[in-house]
Amino acid sequence: MACFLASVFLLVLQTNAAPPEFVQTDFSMDLDSGLPANVSEDVTFPPPGTSKRTPHSIIIGVRKGGTRALLEMLDIHPEVAAAATEVHFFDWDENYAKGLEWYRELMPYSYPHQITIEKTPGYFTSALAPERICAMNSSIKLLLILRDPAERVISDYTQVYFNRLENHKPVQAIENLLVRNGALNVRYKAIQRSLYDIHMHNWLRHFPLEQIHIVDGDALIRDPLPELQKVERFLNLPPRIVSSNFYFNQTKGFYCIRSDGKERCLHESKGRPHPAVNSTVLQQLRSYLREHNRTFFRLVRRTFDWQ
Repeated sequence: MACFLASVFLLVLQTNAAPPEFVQTDFSMDLDSGLPANVSEDVTFPPPGTSKRTPHSIIIGVRKGGTRALLEMLDIHPEVAAAATEVHFFDWDENYAKGLEWYRELMPYSYPHQITIEKTPGYFTSALAPERICAMNSSIKLLLILRDPAERVISDYTQVYFNRLENHKPVQAIENLLVRNGALNVRYKAIQRSLYDIHMHNWLRHFPLEQIHIVDGDALIRDPLPELQKVERFLNLPPRIVSSNFYFNQTKGFYCIRSDGKERCLHESKGRPHPAVNSTVLQQLRSYLREHNRTFFRLVRRTFDWQ
């Protein structure tokens, strides 16, 4: 019923939406080499036989779980058309109010044999995104990439820390954010985002588990190919991604991509070293997350090698 009501609301938005505006996108925001492999630079004259379509699959999260790496690696596949930027259509009210046609216009041009994939990590932790996506397409296939939730908290902090430094804003030690008045600060947003069970429960109210494929983000970093082959099968794509599409960059410390005779790596902002965290505080964090992890394992009927 919730999905049906959201469908009606989306139809109303479509009917009343203003014509789509041109949106200038920053194609180089996450890649050293600029455009993703399958995204056309010429948006004025699309290739004959292509069109813009709403996504067949969405990478819904999680933030700092490896969503950019997953999208860029999937973009190797010739039958994938990847959206260049995070759209935030389903989690930001001001964007959702612009209607489905506005959203469609932000998708890449694709051929009929291709599938369109969008990724916005904020969807996973959004209270409204599951119902809204269901209203658009109740049979859509969803991709969720997760990593050790404690490591994800630290990575989340690291991103905010460097962003604040670059913008000449004051920063705090991670321990000051993780602990308040001698106890773990469970209201800290980075911790809230790592409560995978709570967010997953919301998604399972709108989608069956069979429509949500969970990518092991820690495994993707160690050895990308096996995880990507699982995604190919989930999306019913022919196997096209092979081991030669990846090489380990010793300088950066992670795998980079090789396709169409070109090599590219994720932006230098990816893979930043984490700060050392006080061992007692880290243990508090892991202990708090442990029961949430167990609940999550029961929800998704599988386990992960998280500390």
